[in-house]
Amino acid sequence: MNRTRLDSVMWNAAVHAEYLHDHSDYGFEGASGQFSWQLLKRKRDAYVSRLNQTYQNNLDKAKIQTIRGHATFVAGPEPTVEVGGKKYTAPHILVATGGRPSVLTDLEVPGANLGITSDGFFQLESLPKRSVIVGAGYIAVEMAGILSTLGSRTSIILRQGVVLRNFDSYISNNCTKELLNAGFVCRCSGVGLQVKSVRQQRGGLEVTLVTKDPDTREEERTSVVQDVDCLLWAIGREPNTSGLNIREMGVELDEKGHIVVDEFQNTTRKGIYAVGDVCGKALLTPVAIAAGRKLAHRLFEGKPDSRLDYSCIPTVVFSHPPIGTVGYTEEEATKKWGKDNLKIYKTSFSPMYHALTTRKTQCIMKLVCAGAEEKVVGLHMQGVGCDEMLQGFAVAIKMGATKADFDRTVAIHPTSSEELVTLR
Repeated sequence: MNRTRLDSVMWNAAVHAEYLHDHSDYGFEGASGQFSWQLLKRKRDAYVSRLNQTYQNNLDKAKIQTIRGHATFVAGPEPTVEVGGKKYTAPHILVATGGRPSVLTDLEVPGANLGITSDGFFQLESLPKRSVIVGAGYIAVEMAGILSTLGSRTSIILRQGVVLRNFDSYISNNCTKELLNAGFVCRCSGVGLQVKSVRQQRGGLEVTLVTKDPDTREEERTSVVQDVDCLLWAIGREPNTSGLNIREMGVELDEKGHIVVDEFQNTTRKGIYAVGDVCGKALLTPVAIAAGRKLAHRLFEGKPDSRLDYSCIPTVVFSHPPIGTVGYTEEEATKKWGKDNLKIYKTSFSPMYHALTTRKTQCIMKLVCAGAEEKVVGLHMQGVGCDEMLQGFAVAIKMGATKADFDRTVAIHPTSSEELVTLR
């Protein structure tokens, strides 16, 4: 299953639902656009099946042997794994086992197993009428946006007051506001809102929530969400390292089970390397691909200095509207350069797309600039098209562009992206 492409297919479906709301504002009358979850799921699953077969065909054409089964590291003079009772030894073994959604046990939250994770989301046979998402990260935001936009009445359960707390505060605050404006029921509290229990009732799941004082952990208030068709836990991800027997090979793991690597993807055992989510850094598909390429160049093409630069990695969150961000947040930049050495430029406006629509979303943009030359060290935006416009600006920032470089670039009018080269 190609998870990134699955997310994109579902987000694109939700975008179509948004456009349908705007059709009458642009003069298209009577277009109902009846939605079928079952049809979407069939076409999506068929697409992913074709995609996976294409990958397998490419491996076969390259004469790469595919061995299916659970691999476990075993002792040997060289790095060795065992699959199905057969041992495989090589001078180089790469671990790229990725991660999996974190889950709660029934001991932690009674009835927790009645919920699903993001993996279970892609197995849903029908659109839930009532959904509850527990979490505040990008997966929670994306899943909630898809479900709500396609027609499920959706609530997000937040332990604190905003989503995407690791992003620039300008983004996290605006994204939370957009969720509220779109009709989400964001149940949030500054005193630790938690799911206390989940029960199966005749009309669906009953989710009991409780607020707890962070100091005393005493319960202060209880509320109940009833008739829930889909309870989705989006509370983080864990590395797929359990069962690999990798620690016994002398490979260091951190406290969360991620494989510790250096800047060249080396683990603490010679001949064993790791890339991707299993390392716990920049959990993005293109990052894993890029790191794997750099490692291959170093090991097999005689390029000893080949390594991935993990700075200024662009990231998109497929929220509604989408988020694009690259570089330092204002909070991170303040710690690195000091507040007095920063210049912040930001704007908020309604995109031209919404000039005629009743439904409105905002577009916000921020540039974080450091030093006397005002080098652009961070760019953060949310709005229609921000996902696509980020890539080009990320190239400029990676090359060390300054605010003056942005200002010297002629604007493309009328677009939202022109705001980034006209900020004052």
